[in-house]
Amino acid sequence: MPDLNKQFETAQADVKKLSKRPDNEDMLRLYAHYKQATAGDVSGERPGAFSVVDRAKYDAWARLKGTDSPKAMEDYVKLVERLKKSYG
Repeated sequence: MPDLNKQFETAQADVKKLSKRPDNEDMLRLYAHYKQATAGDVSGERPGAFSVVDRAKYDAWARLKGTDSPKAMEDYVKLVERLKKSYG
């Protein structure tokens, strides 16, 4: 697990170094996997329809419900590696 934690931390730093901002879908995936890895399953009420961004983030995170932290970390690292190839 320590190796995975290190990879996760490195991926968090790497995503901030991308030359271009990923598209909205990739940003939601990053957010959801990060939150699932660090906070576990989504909690609280789903934001209302007028909170479009918050609602999209909540829904993306909710789709990962039941995913354990190591799996979410692993998926986050893989996503960042893919984004590095696409967005430098």
